[in-house]
Amino acid sequence: MPPKLDRAQVVDTALRLLDETGLDGLTLRRIATELDVKAPALYWHFANKQALLDEMATEMLRRMSAGPPAVPDDWREALTGTCRALRAALLGYRDGAKVFSGTRLTDSGHAGRQHALLAVFDRAGFELADAVLAFTTAYAFTTGFVIEEQAVHPVPGERAPGYDPDRRAAGIEPEHALAAAASRELFGDFEQRFERGLAIVVAGIGASQVAPSTPAVP
Repeated sequence: MPPKLDRAQVVDTALRLLDETGLDGLTLRRIATELDVKAPALYWHFANKQALLDEMATEMLRRMSAGPPAVPDDWREALTGTCRALRAALLGYRDGAKVFSGTRLTDSGHAGRQHALLAVFDRAGFELADAVLAFTTAYAFTTGFVIEEQAVHPVPGERAPGYDPDRRAAGIEPEHALAAAASRELFGDFEQRFERGLAIVVAGIGASQVAPSTPAVP
């Protein structure tokens, strides 16, 4: 193993190749070839592909979280800004949401920003369990949305085969007119859909924290 090969170099190469190959095409052998080493050399640093994906996701979060945590005082603004930043970071890599979703972070570098966000919820009167549920619900919406978005647009500006709204609409039976008409909504303006969906999530979280306006009848 070349003495200068380290974890950071492997991860940086893997993230760069991700844009070329997508997640399915990213293999330890392909990374080793790019680094001009034999594949077993990578096992000094990563036991398997999942271990590499965990570190890749952690590095993506490090890059997204660079700098001191600047979190707005309003929980709605804080949560919305966090989700927007997460989406932008995931869209910065081909299959970025697939890489990030379901992985285990390999260090505690995210804790500072997580604490800052939860502190905003705490000051707004949320119980910790409700704050965690609010954050994880918005997080799940964001990652799930970007997974679907990147399925339609695996490469920015290009639409994957099978996701043409007009073809989908034409292939649906006439009696399913609403399903056909939904094609443009499903595969159309993702920016607008994300903002509207996120607003719905945030509004729902807010509504769940409002006490009933009238007392319950015994």
